[in-house]
Amino acid sequence: MLQQRTIKTLTRAVGVGLHSGQRVELTLRPAQPDTGIVFRRVDLSEPVDIPITAMAVVDTRMASTIGVGGAKVHTVEHLMSACAGLGLDNLYIDITAEEVPILDGSSASFVFLLQSAGVELQKAPKRFIRVTRPVEVREGTGPSTKWARLDPYHGYKLRFEIDFAHPAVDSTGQSVEFDLGSGNYTRDIARARTFGFTKDVEMMRASGLALGGGLDNAIVMDDYKVLNSDGLRYDDEFVKHKILDAIGDLYLVGKPLLAAYSAFRSGHAMNNLLLRELLAQEDAWEIATFENERQAPAGFAQPVAAW
Repeated sequence: MLQQRTIKTLTRAVGVGLHSGQRVELTLRPAQPDTGIVFRRVDLSEPVDIPITAMAVVDTRMASTIGVGGAKVHTVEHLMSACAGLGLDNLYIDITAEEVPILDGSSASFVFLLQSAGVELQKAPKRFIRVTRPVEVREGTGPSTKWARLDPYHGYKLRFEIDFAHPAVDSTGQSVEFDLGSGNYTRDIARARTFGFTKDVEMMRASGLALGGGLDNAIVMDDYKVLNSDGLRYDDEFVKHKILDAIGDLYLVGKPLLAAYSAFRSGHAMNNLLLRELLAQEDAWEIATFENERQAPAGFAQPVAAW
């Protein structure tokens, strides 16, 4: 049986929120089978649980935000991407503020934290959402066109294309494909950092955003070049970060997908719209489990140590 996964022991991190600039503590704790991933606002007078679902997403401006009632958690996508990359199904995430810490701007620090805690197999079948027919969402026309799509696929792969009119971005890879069956999330994707432009940072800070952003947790560009002294971590780091974000956004559906995702100029809003469109079309998906690991797609049945 292909089994569910959690972590073996709790682990903690302290950092600042990218947009709030607020100090925040995370405590990641093991969870029982079929719990899913649950964020818990422990700083409130009465702690509030926010279970991960596509419908829990309440805002997609600049980040993916989940919420229940008045309780929210902003910028969950990098941590969710790490959980997806490591195949974790069940986890409690205690948080002392309303934004996940940005750490180094990628998911690599979260991967390290989770791997340090150890991954534990659980006595319950891992449940997938298997896409059975194509689902697509589109926005705009001509040069402003954006789209995202899910197609049936025995495995999980993502292809993303970006379109930025900027010398530093245009000189790197504009599209990338990552297949969990042949690639390695930790090596190929996890280290890609979020990025922004100096002209936008000033505008965002005036609106109370990006207050915790800087060269130590983002790729920052002026009108011509990358300002980080250490340059890029991947030749195609910009588009790889978009893949990293998409993996996190799509894991907000609550279960790993068996599908091929493709997108052009998509973002948090369109990724969530795609999940909602998928769930609304009940003939476009089904729940799948694998009684034999040999029947599972490549990438999901690997030994824990290989992730």
